[in-house]
Amino acid sequence: MSSPHGRHRGRRRPGSARKLATRASAAGATLALPVIGASGAFAEEDTTYTVASGDTLSVIAAEQDVDGGWQTLYENNKSVIGDDPNLIAPGTELSLDGPAADGSGSTDADNASYGTDTTADDPTAVMPVDGSTPTAGYEASGANWENGHTGQDWSVPTGTTVKAAAKGTVVTAGWDDSFGYQIVVKHGDGDYTHYAHLSQIDVSAGTSVGMGEAIAKSGATGNVTGPHLHFEVRTTPEYGSAKDPVTWLENHGVTVSNPT
Repeated sequence: MSSPHGRHRGRRRPGSARKLATRASAAGATLALPVIGASGAFAEEDTTYTVASGDTLSVIAAEQDVDGGWQTLYENNKSVIGDDPNLIAPGTELSLDGPAADGSGSTDADNASYGTDTTADDPTAVMPVDGSTPTAGYEASGANWENGHTGQDWSVPTGTTVKAAAKGTVVTAGWDDSFGYQIVVKHGDGDYTHYAHLSQIDVSAGTSVGMGEAIAKSGATGNVTGPHLHFEVRTTPEYGSAKDPVTWLENHGVTVSNPT
């Protein structure tokens, strides 16, 4: 699978935590408005926020009026965020008014951090195709790949359902000369998965997809020698930032049989 270039190859939604509604009094004071279903004239104020896809600490701190800004928000929640404030997984519950208790940021399996080892009982990713035979593996050498193979290929008949390996947002869905019809999906920690040589695309850029959701049909478009799915994991949406996709899948609890 070669090319003239010598290579083969949501929109942000609100957090699920309730946001405080406020009303300024004539004197400028701020009062919490009643929350539907709460008892009494005024409900207890919310002190947590659940991270949504596309959130950043600076945006959350600004929208939730966190004293001290994102730095304070991070320091108070470092135990559930980790060492990198830029990596906040969707579903993580943040404390808005003080240090978070250990474990308060635990999430459902499909919201767990992508791209790292996980101790979750359930997988946080799935195989992108079923009933496949692994063919060319990551960094395989040969006449088809001048600089080494950038993904994992699985041989499947044209028309096989292709699934989103993990929860994310589609950033690219369309045609590329070498890859044919392709899709790129961004995940919670900034990793991207790439699905190429498709015969049919069933999503568009901006679409939110769930783990295992059908997004396309496999095919033999672009530079290929036969029908298969080319699957990459990238650190950016662009070609040239690939990392081992089999390791990525295994770190998410997926058993990959006999990659080549």
